[in-house]
Order: sequence, then structure tokens, then C-alpha cells
Amino acid sequence: MAIRKVVFDIETQNLFAEVGSASPEALSIALVGVWDSATDSYTSYLEDELPKLWPLLEQADLLIGFNSDHFDIPLLNKYYPGDLTRIKSIDLLKEVKAVIGRRVKLDTLAQATLGLQKTATGIKAYEWWKRGEVDKIREYCLEDVRITKELYEYARQHGHLKYRDFNTVKEIPLNTASWEEVDPTPMPHTLPW
Repeated sequence: MAIRKVVFDIETQNLFAEVGSASPEALSIALVGVWDSATDSYTSYLEDELPKLWPLLEQADLLIGFNSDHFDIPLLNKYYPGDLTRIKSIDLLKEVKAVIGRRVKLDTLAQATLGLQKTATGIKAYEWWKRGEVDKIREYCLEDVRITKELYEYARQHGHLKYRDFNTVKEIPLNTASWEEVDPTPMPHTLPW
């Protein structure tokens, strides 16, 4: 039986400099973009729509993101009535950093591995939020979700990702054998009935 994977990304209403903290929990969510393997569909949720996201995350066997263990999951946990760290997660940035010893941008991996380029930046999404341009944020966030999903699938199929280091494209070997091994015990529901 296939496991249920959710790839996700968050855009915020504010920046660390604005809130005077480097803690993700100090920020406020503008929008969460997700891809659900069970339906092969992309959806998004504004801050006030997050209660609609919780059932989907609770049914997931695996959460997949980029810098998600450090940023997205702690920020989502600020809103979630349970503990999302109880769901297995694959943070592609964490996997890459464990091999090469440093952080690499999502855009750098996307260009070298997939020949794709991000459509904007988190700063641009913040500016769109301030101007009320939610559709632009949604489009950008879901494109980052698609890139993350494709990088995850590429790594699973090929056992590596690529990045450009100066003028040389280098491979980052990744051991993906255990990525989709999940505990068959379902996560207890933390939402009230």
C-alpha cells in the first residue's frame, strides 16, 4: 500500500526583522501550499483556513519540505492543537546539509537538478502580502511546493540531487532507502471530536 505524502511550504505575513526574533514561532502564516499524494492535487490555505488543513496533515504518513524541520513545522505547530513533529518528515535542506556540510538554496538545487528556476522569493511574497496580492502568493508558494516535490521524487529515483558550486555542477549523494519507511501505527488524532 502506498504511503500518503504531503509536500508543503509556508509564506509568512511578516519577516524576522519585523518581529525582532529569529524564531519561526514569532511569525504569522500568510499561506500554506500543499501537494497531497492521495489526490495528486495542489491546494492552499490562508491563516484563517488552517483548521481545514489539519485533517489532511493528520492522515499523512510523511511530510516533505525544504527547511521544514527548522522553519515550517515549528511555525505550523504554533497554530496546530497537537504536535506535528510526531509525523515523519523529510526536510530536503537538512538531508543535503548532512552530506555537504552547508546549506544550499532551493533555487540552486532546482536549477542544477531539474533545470527549473523559482518564480520569486520569500521577500517578494511578503511584499505581495502587504499589498493584498494573495493570488500571486498562492501561485508562487504552490510552485515552490511543485519544485520540492520534483526534487524529492528525483532524489528517490536517482539517489542524489545536484547543485552548482562556482562553475561546476556537483552531485549530492543521498541515501533515500528509508525515506518512505513509516511506522504502520496510525498517529492518534489530536483534534477534538
